[in-house]
Amino acid sequence: MRSWHIEICDVTLRDGEQTPGVSFTCEEKTRIAEVLDQIGVEVIEAGFPATSPYEKRCVSAVASLGLDARICCLARARRADVDAAIEAGVDMVSIFMPTSELHIRHKFHAPRENVLDEALRMVDYTHDHGLQVRFAAEDASRTDLPFLMEVYRRGEEHGADLLSFADTVGALTPLQMYRTMRKIVRAVGKPLCAHCHNDMGMATANTLAAAEAGAFQLHTTVNGIGERAGNAALEEVLVGLHMKGGVRRYDLSHLVPLSEMVVHYSGVGIDRLKPVVGDHAFRHESGIHIAAILEDPETYEYFPPELVGTTRKFTLGKHTGKKALEHEVARLGYHLPEKELCQVLEMVKDRGEKKVDLTDETLIDLIKQVMGGPPL
Repeated sequence: MRSWHIEICDVTLRDGEQTPGVSFTCEEKTRIAEVLDQIGVEVIEAGFPATSPYEKRCVSAVASLGLDARICCLARARRADVDAAIEAGVDMVSIFMPTSELHIRHKFHAPRENVLDEALRMVDYTHDHGLQVRFAAEDASRTDLPFLMEVYRRGEEHGADLLSFADTVGALTPLQMYRTMRKIVRAVGKPLCAHCHNDMGMATANTLAAAEAGAFQLHTTVNGIGERAGNAALEEVLVGLHMKGGVRRYDLSHLVPLSEMVVHYSGVGIDRLKPVVGDHAFRHESGIHIAAILEDPETYEYFPPELVGTTRKFTLGKHTGKKALEHEVARLGYHLPEKELCQVLEMVKDRGEKKVDLTDETLIDLIKQVMGGPPL
């Protein structure tokens, strides 16, 4: 398989922090950044320095860690924003401007050509100070394509290092994203970035579709946190790249610990069914499934839990089979003859049907009821 030509820009510390109610301390930002660097993420967007003096200090703290990753920050097309970015010591500034008629009409009340000209002046100003520039089109997915192409063409002329396409309100389907990104990639000479929101639940799929269409820089957040319904999830995008894009250079064993860290720092929990990092991502109850997994885990797991830094778990309940129970009994240090094993299985199923949690302690009690004695 020929691997997709991509890099990751994780925006947890900026767009992820825009999740309502979330605020990271400087220490939390640096710890998250260090783990992202261990994974091999190439670009870390550390924040929005113009927000406040404290935010600028936090961005500067990340920039001064000496990580392998390049450090980026966000800036509006305003000189004060760019100055704050320069003072924070970042490697790259993401200068964004709204490009859709809807956004320009309500946010600027000015002709879009004027808005573009001012943004390009800030691209020049940033380059004059020796920083890389990512020229980002906000609400690109709802922008008429001819004007969007003009924005990118003029950004190239002014030396933008990267051109960014934002599906700001998650308006696209994966097929729409692929077709649109393919057209843009063929028309421009600079690397394209894909920044996808999850309003219709398609951010990860759209990001992978963009990568397959030729997008270079893919934007993610840990656990998919972000405004409204969030962003493309780092863990899902990286596993998708690993399994479908032939991209095997990232150390995915940090994904579950990093997910848990961000849950703790952000206060935003994740669903048990969440792909890759959810509690049930590698948890099995069905007797048919577990019997097959005990023979070969690939029968019911597309990728192994060890890849992403976690372990497989079996749950006992109404769907439990004999092989699964035998495995769990042995794990606890017991051996049951066939008759007693079947008795315990009946009790397990009965409790499962009554919605009783079957913990290790509960299973040991059931074993002792039919057999007694200490573990072998």
